[in-house]
Amino acid sequence: MTGPATGPVSLGAPDAWADLTGTVVTSLCGVRLLDGTIADLTLAGGTITAVTRAGAGPEATTGRGAATAASGTRDAPGAPGAPGALGALGAVESTGVLDATGWRFVPAASEPHAHLDKALTANRIPPGTGHDLVGAIDAWRSITPTIDAGDITTRARATVGRYLARGITTVRTHVDVHMTGDPLRGVDALVALREQLRGTLTLQVCLLAGEHAPDAVVAEAVDHGIDVIGGCPHLASDPRHETTRMLDLAERTGLPVDLHTDEQTTLDERSGVPDIADLAQQVLARGLIQRVTASHCVRLGSLPPADLAPVLDVVARAGLGIVTLPITNLYLQGWHDTRLIPRGIAPLRAILDAGIDLAAGADNLRDPFNPVGRADPFETTSLLVSAGHLRPEEALAAVTTSARTVLGLPPVGATPGAAADFLLVPDADLGEVIAGGTTARVVVSGGRVVADTRVRSSLDHPALDPTESRPRGATATAPTTTPSSTPTRRPTPIGR
Repeated sequence: MTGPATGPVSLGAPDAWADLTGTVVTSLCGVRLLDGTIADLTLAGGTITAVTRAGAGPEATTGRGAATAASGTRDAPGAPGAPGALGALGAVESTGVLDATGWRFVPAASEPHAHLDKALTANRIPPGTGHDLVGAIDAWRSITPTIDAGDITTRARATVGRYLARGITTVRTHVDVHMTGDPLRGVDALVALREQLRGTLTLQVCLLAGEHAPDAVVAEAVDHGIDVIGGCPHLASDPRHETTRMLDLAERTGLPVDLHTDEQTTLDERSGVPDIADLAQQVLARGLIQRVTASHCVRLGSLPPADLAPVLDVVARAGLGIVTLPITNLYLQGWHDTRLIPRGIAPLRAILDAGIDLAAGADNLRDPFNPVGRADPFETTSLLVSAGHLRPEEALAAVTTSARTVLGLPPVGATPGAAADFLLVPDADLGEVIAGGTTARVVVSGGRVVADTRVRSSLDHPALDPTESRPRGATATAPTTTPSSTPTRRPTPIGR
């Protein structure tokens, strides 16, 4: 009979076949943190309980590892938490101790603005339709009569599988109130999916009510279990009235708010004031305490600095969060401009300088509003750097730590008390990570490995060796396991 393993289970190399999904992680050894230091992490109950930096003194050690470091035995053979000292970890079982040498810790990503009910429908619209925002709306509405709850569920599951495999453990999805058939069929499908995914991926369901949605239907959506109230005032005939309608409901229910806001590059000629300014002023006047978010905010990028400053001031005072969505707005905006084509991105530097919480996502995925996309947070970070001119660390925060703040979720990161949601990528520099150059990813949600993706390349030229990019300390062997620890099984295809 095979006994328990005598040391940590190695994650192996990024290009080795491996499948650690289902493993409950209790300790992570030798992982590189974002600041470049090597550390051991202890996990319990879905949170990180201790972080011990290699070679650190007591002042740099937190949680249960402090006593060990203070005694000077942190790296000694047999010391608790040291590689090869599994027996000294007491209640920590061998199956949960992972040797992450050659891997880097990254806080789990969030997709703060998705449309799961629309995802993967690009191939259903006639060629040459869609393009700008109005055209995309028309194309989407032309196919909604053929879409039922089962269709939405199938595509949403496939999309969530892509998100999870790429390191996203939280998704906020907006969902339409339909104009034909059951208006809440999308709501019901995604609320049911939220419950099915609980414990693996956090799904927030946000209503997307247009001005056509009757008050009674919007109120009924609350009874059906939505998490967030949302709408699109910028498309309404009276944006201020639509903002007021949504905030009235939020005030009655206490639910957070996330509105599509200022998704145009030109100012509303009727008022000359961005919709987000009205939203912020109403939030202040009402004294709302729940999270209120403005998504898109493309119009702010068209304001001169003197006009932008007072808008951002009132947004900051109201405590609003902003979600920028570069890939979709780069696609939707500027179709009718012939020169100096706008980028379709909010003024990110000014938003951060104003102290406003900023999250970033992809928005639509392979539908009439965005025919491309990879469901990859590092696609978004790449665009934040190249088109939004953020620094790499700012781009990463927008899809990880700051995104969680905007979504009202517990923090993530390599700190005691943080949620044990993270991904492990090959130990490359931060620029390579946020550029999406590290395709291998091990994703942990609530302390459990929920996705394990490895990539192997073979090149037919002796001067081009893909193994040269293998991170330090990693070998081309799969993780060491025993029959009693991690079962051997074939990876499950995404979307099935």
